[in-house]
Parts: sequence; C-alpha cells; structure tokens
Amino acid sequence: MASTLLLVVVFVFDLIAFGLAVAAEQRRATATINRDAEYNYCVYESDVATGLGVGSFLFLLASQLLIMFASRCLCCGRALRPGKPRAWAILLFITCWVTFIIAEVCLLAASVRNAYHTKYRTYLAQHPPSCEVLRKGVFGAGAAFIVFTGIVSELFYVSYSKADEGSIPPRMDGGIRMNAFR
Repeated sequence: MASTLLLVVVFVFDLIAFGLAVAAEQRRATATINRDAEYNYCVYESDVATGLGVGSFLFLLASQLLIMFASRCLCCGRALRPGKPRAWAILLFITCWVTFIIAEVCLLAASVRNAYHTKYRTYLAQHPPSCEVLRKGVFGAGAAFIVFTGIVSELFYVSYSKADEGSIPPRMDGGIRMNAFR
C-alpha cells in the first residue's frame, strides 16, 4: 500500500515548487535605459526571481528524490509482480523522469538567464545598449511541468506500490528435469 504520508509530503513540496515558479514568473527582472552625462547604460530591478527559481528547483528536486528513494528508483530492490500495475509503473517512471528533467532545465535556465545583467555602456551618440532580460513564460513553462511531474510521480508511486504488494509466486517446478538420454 502506498504511504499516505509520503504522498502528502511530495504534494506539499510540489505545491511549494509551483508557487515559487509562478512567483518567479511574476517577479522577472526588467531593465530600463538610464542616461548619464555622456553614457547610456542599463539599470535592472532587484533579482528576486532568480532566488525564487532556485528555490522552486530545489523543492522539485527534493520531491523527486523522496519518490525515487521510496520506490528504490524502480531498479533496486526486489522484482515487481507482473501485471498492469508493473506496466503502468514502468511507463509512469519514464514519463516522470522526462517531465522532471524538462521542469528542472526550464527553472535552472530561467534562473541563470534572469541573473544575467549586461555590464557595458555606450556613448550617447551610439546605439542604446541592449538590456537583455528573460523572456516571458520560461518560469511559467517550468511551473507547468512541475504540475505534470507532481501528478505523474504520485501516480508512479501508487502504481509501484500496487505492483510491489505481496511477493512473486514461487515456481512450481523445483529445478531442472533430468531425463534418460536415448
């Protein structure tokens, strides 16, 4: 039977990760061009979204590690009973890792890109500097994949638990049959 406590803890971690990713999307860095006596340069707002993105990254990582430790990553431990729960567990295991990797890449890339600030200046007569900022929706994509990862990982754990119940029935055949050679 699946551990209800583990499912609740993983749900809470995924919910926190989702909330942090949505907050990071709302607080992305913006830039304005500021003019000095002879230079143009970029002025960036506070870098709150980077910290929120990293926090979301870490909560999602903790959630995934809890599920994988509880299920022994599907590859360690005893074999699962054959049947539909085992087939679903394998399919959901692969899907869980794919959505997890996509979510983590979105969050990490968005956090790194959000923290990047251009440091150069241009003369007033030259073109204004390009104040590069993170595109809208990258943290949002990470948040969407956090939801997918949360749903799939919990379904994986439930399927794994159903396939892990009981033991594999022993074979009735006791060994290798010996027959007279003719």
